[in-house]
Amino acid sequence: MKVAVIGAGPAGLMAAEILAAGGAQVTVYDAMPSAGRKFLMAGRGGLNLTHSEPLPDFLARYREAMPHLKSAIEAFPPDALRAWSEALGQPTFVGSSGRVFPKAFKASPLLRAWLRRLDAAGVAFAFRHRWVGWDAQGALLFETPDGKRAFRADATVLALGGASWPRLGSDAAWAELLGAKGVAVTPMRPANSGFTVAWSNIFRDRFEGQPLKGVALTIGPHTVRGEAVVTRTGIEGGAIYALSAELREAVLGIGQATLTIALRPDLDASALTTRLSGTRGKQSLANFLRKAAQLSPVGIGLMQEAAIASGRPLTSFSPAELARLINAIPVQLTGVAPIARAISSAGGIRFDELDAHFMLRRLPGVFAAGEMLDWEAPTGGYLLQASFATGVAAGKGALSWLAQRAL
Repeated sequence: MKVAVIGAGPAGLMAAEILAAGGAQVTVYDAMPSAGRKFLMAGRGGLNLTHSEPLPDFLARYREAMPHLKSAIEAFPPDALRAWSEALGQPTFVGSSGRVFPKAFKASPLLRAWLRRLDAAGVAFAFRHRWVGWDAQGALLFETPDGKRAFRADATVLALGGASWPRLGSDAAWAELLGAKGVAVTPMRPANSGFTVAWSNIFRDRFEGQPLKGVALTIGPHTVRGEAVVTRTGIEGGAIYALSAELREAVLGIGQATLTIALRPDLDASALTTRLSGTRGKQSLANFLRKAAQLSPVGIGLMQEAAIASGRPLTSFSPAELARLINAIPVQLTGVAPIARAISSAGGIRFDELDAHFMLRRLPGVFAAGEMLDWEAPTGGYLLQASFATGVAAGKGALSWLAQRAL
């Protein structure tokens, strides 16, 4: 049984491992010169493999896609991923936020051990092979440094990733190839991305790169506690990423979105008003706010931005008005950061194009996994967990299909 796995990221490598263990002759193709380019990038600041929260809460993070991913993640849940990592000599630990990391913290030791195991299992690799579709006889076509090459496989697993960080190999060029075969693909959109804000020049120059810690961010009925970072063109960070789906849809729908920032979410307006009703004396307003309400300079800068937008100087605000503003600073988001800079992407192959084994209904023997599929999730280990789990599911699905054909 010859099986082609196209894409050498987590989903593709996991599918290859399952297939090789099932007796298939596996070749992994990738357009890049080496495996796991985006996986290594994801682990640059610490490889967040998965999350330790209870499985029902974990599954809910996938929102509308949860019913479609549930069986794959239940079959290969976070505990199984941790055991798999440990079997590769990379034990894991749970961080204070519940996130799970390898003790080595980086992606490179895990990837090296994984590639050694795949090599020992007989998995072959063909790098600098860019998949460009099928020839007239149904063989897979690749552009290589030596020209176009065809490869005939008994089954194929597609794991080419989404559309974020295209320089690392996931450029979603596959969407046009599958679309030509009648496969419905939801258009790609940035996920876990930053947003643009028209900061004043003074604010931008002074606070670019400054963190907002312990804040609460709100859009509509959705609120997230965490951190954000001011960028030269807008705002990004963990709490922003957690709201990125709601913020993105608002921006794409009406051209802008209002994000509300609470700088002291644990203090209500009454408590803040009391703190701000004291005598300021000769202190500047900024110094008074810093001491009385324990606000950071960037937080005070955000208040100044809101005051400018309202047409009133911040010095004219009463203690009660300042208290209300501290926990309800409106920030107008004017656009979504480019998908090439997003951590992940939304959109992809629609789930109604797949059967229960992740095989494309229109293309028997062709399976799909990972970020090619139409799902999104926040950062925190959910992205990698679903990529690994759907890779396992697609690999098992291909083995089952090949076994049925052999009968």
